[in-house]
Amino acid sequence: MAPPLAAERILSALRGEGLTVVEVGAWRTRNRNHKGPWGPSHGVMIHHTVTSGTAQTVQICRDGYTGLPGPLCHGVIAKSGTVHLVGNGRANHAGLGDPDVLRAVIAETRLPNDDEASVDGNRHFYGFECENRGDGRDPWPDVQLEAIERASAALCRAHGWGAGSVLGHKEWQPGKPDPLGFAMDDMRARVADRLPGLPGPVPLPEPQHPVVDLSLLVAAARTDPGRKGTPVSYPGVRIVEAALIDEGLLAKRYGDGHFGLATLTAYTLWQERLGYRGRRPGQPADGTPGMTSLTALGKKHAFVIAA
Repeated sequence: MAPPLAAERILSALRGEGLTVVEVGAWRTRNRNHKGPWGPSHGVMIHHTVTSGTAQTVQICRDGYTGLPGPLCHGVIAKSGTVHLVGNGRANHAGLGDPDVLRAVIAETRLPNDDEASVDGNRHFYGFECENRGDGRDPWPDVQLEAIERASAALCRAHGWGAGSVLGHKEWQPGKPDPLGFAMDDMRARVADRLPGLPGPVPLPEPQHPVVDLSLLVAAARTDPGRKGTPVSYPGVRIVEAALIDEGLLAKRYGDGHFGLATLTAYTLWQERLGYRGRRPGQPADGTPGMTSLTALGKKHAFVIAA
């Protein structure tokens, strides 16, 4: 699980990436956490504001408007490239989105088309609203695009994520156009260049309904923990790890396709969530996938099981 960054870590990450940052009022405690959970964190979402004028834009993003209370993001990126921090915690920016997109962000694979709106994005994504009218004609100054790149990279770097953890609102929620005026693939490439050694998006799409072979998964669970540093024995482990990350049971940095101790522990927690325990009183579940527990995980996260 990736806990959200504390306010001071967000501030230091942004400034450490060379950004000019303005702290707007009591941004550290301004949030919508009373409306639902905040975290685990899985990525950075980019928006345009459909406004003009920095002062007005910052005020709207901080306070919201009738029917949509603020904060509407965590930071506002002005045309000047300055980042104005307006919130810390749950914010009204992402709305409901596609679970397949969330899984792809977690796995840092190429994003599928967003055709469903059923997952709470306000819980999982940092949001940057970028000052732009969003009409396709309002320009994006180079300094603003560089600030978007730097802000995205700053939070990815702080979490140990790659550029595949950056997405646009239009890639998350069906019908949304933002950001309009630059390509998110280009922005992810810029972020990747700024994050040497951290992965960019995998170029090939995942299948619509991935298949996990239970026997191969069990073999990986039984052999990988004792073989730290060896090559991945079964690529299907990544599918299961992405589901465990989405459940908040596994830290994103351990989603490497290796069924090591962290994944074994996370799967144990999944089994116990389903009510399983060890054979003796007080003994935990063993963490070895079985048909019932894996089917339950696959049903929830859209992968199918081969026995």
